[in-house]
Formats: sequence, C-alpha cells, structure tokens
Amino acid sequence: MACPFIQEPVDEEAALIRRELNLRRERMVRPRLDVLSFPEDFLFERYRFSLQSITYIHTLLHPYITNLTRRGRALTSEQILCMALRFFANGSFLYNTGDAEHVSKATVCRAVRKVCLALKQFLQVFVKFPGHKPVRAVKEEFHRIAGFPNVIGCIDGTHIPIIAPSQNEADYVNRKSIHSINVQIICDAAHIITNVEAKWPGSVHDSRIYRESSLSNRMGQGEIDGLLLGDRGYPCQPTLITPYPEPEPGPQQHFNVAHNRTRSRVEMTIGLLKSRFQCLRHLRVTPEKACDIIVACVVLHNIAIIRGEQHPALQIQDPEEDLIHHGDFQDGRVVRDLICRNVFGH
Repeated sequence: MACPFIQEPVDEEAALIRRELNLRRERMVRPRLDVLSFPEDFLFERYRFSLQSITYIHTLLHPYITNLTRRGRALTSEQILCMALRFFANGSFLYNTGDAEHVSKATVCRAVRKVCLALKQFLQVFVKFPGHKPVRAVKEEFHRIAGFPNVIGCIDGTHIPIIAPSQNEADYVNRKSIHSINVQIICDAAHIITNVEAKWPGSVHDSRIYRESSLSNRMGQGEIDGLLLGDRGYPCQPTLITPYPEPEPGPQQHFNVAHNRTRSRVEMTIGLLKSRFQCLRHLRVTPEKACDIIVACVVLHNIAIIRGEQHPALQIQDPEEDLIHHGDFQDGRVVRDLICRNVFGH
C-alpha cells in the first residue's frame, strides 16, 4: 500500500485513509513586497522611476490593470505595475523577476501583458508628432544645437533582438543575422520620442518603414511644416534631409557637421531608451508581444523625460546605419543644396 501521508497517493486505499484523516496539503504563501516603502535609490535601480512617478503611472493605469476579485490573494494594481516595471528595467528572465517579487513566472507574465496593453491605450497621448510643444519651439530647440534650420525631428531605426519566431522566421533575420524587430524612432531635441513604428521584422529596411508610414504621407503632402534629419540609410527627400555622401571642403562640410551634431539626438534617445529598459536588449517573446513591449517602453520613456526622471548610465551603441545606398530624390538634393548655400555658405 502507498503511504497515505505523501502529497499524491497512488492507490485508492491510501486516498481513503488520507480523506479519513483529513490530511490536506498546506498552502505555502510567500510574503509580498511592499515596494513603495523602499528608498528612492532602490526604486530607481530596480524600477527606473521615483516613488512620485510610480504613483503617477499607477494613477493612469489603475482602471486598466486592477483585478476584479480579491479571491486567492489577488495582486493589487500597485504590485502588478511594479512587477512589469521591474521586468522592463532589468530585462531578465520572467522567473528571475518572479523570484525577486515573490511570485510565479506565470504571474509575472500576466502582469507584464496587462501593463503593456494598458500603456498602449496612452500611446497617442504621450507620443505625438511633432510634439506637445508648438512647432516653432521644437524648431528653435533643434536650431540651438548646431544652427540647422527648420528641423522638427530626427529619425533613425534600431533593432530589438528577439528569439526566433515559429512562423516566418526568415523575415526577422536582419543584416547581422540576428532575429529582430526593426523599430523606427523619431525624437525632438529634448529626447522625447514623437513617433514610433514597432511592427516591422528585422529584414525590412529603414527607408521602407518610413516610406510606408502614415507620417511619410503627411510630410509629403505638406501637412506638417518642417524637416526630418536622417542618416544615409534614407534617400534625401524634400522633407527628410540626409548628409552629403562625399562633402566638398567648405559649406558642404559645415552642413554635414551641423547635420550630424543635430541628428545625434536620436542616437542618444535610442541609447537612453535601451539603457532605461534593459529588456529591449533581447526579448524572449513572440514578435507580436515584443512589439507591445517596445511600445510600452516608449510610452514609459516619454513619461520619464517629461517628469524629469534621472537618466540611467547612457550606453550609445555603434550607429546602425545601413550601408545600402539609396538614390536621392532630385528635389531632395535641391532642398539640401539650398540649405547648404543659404545657411552654411557664409
């Protein structure tokens, strides 16, 4: 006969004895952390936000992430939010986050998903092109960097590595033979992200992402007055200006120097985003969930910048400029030459 005192009796007789003796498996409940009681440096290191900002984010997301029941010691909305923030900040495996927060891997997974979907609700609120400031103010802030006129945004693409997906796997292999999502980022001079396209597999080129975006149509139709600055991975267009590929001494060199100094804001912005949210170094989820996590991190990044949160240690990666040369548009070269001659030709 099997022992009636083990947790899972293997025969009917042991089960009867167990039932008669009313032997029940004791439920183990691990103590939950009161995250908001920790000091500020602890919160920033683990969650990338101060207590005031965590409270602010919780106020925004509370209606979307609150559990409808308290049965089974359901997590509070504060615990759900902090779990997700810890995953975004540290980028570790889900079970590592669960161990740190005293919950299971499955609980962390559900919390991250719930917070991601909630933050997507605020994408149009916090990510707005060309920004929340007046267009004139946006241009003036860019002009103060290096004297480049009429700039309303700097554009670049960045690859977020993911695990190999089970479907259309080859589409996600980028030029470095890594599976990734290619994300388009546009920012202002204050490192606020004003546009994000997070839905394209890694094999898709930066120029195609921009060409097929709604913003490209708006810029092309003159709906927005101003210029974007991009690297040589984009063709030079009337509203998207790239540097001279082989600048001549004098005005063209001065143009390129000012262009590079101004455009470096988007590289710094991407560096801040990835430094603040280490999960973006490698996402071990499906492409669909990866895109949602990227968007959630962008919204949180803008909240951090707007609220004046301290910057993490900045890690600028090597430029991801694609070496494929794209033919410039004739009218794009005309605009570039006009700026070069009128602004940098003196």
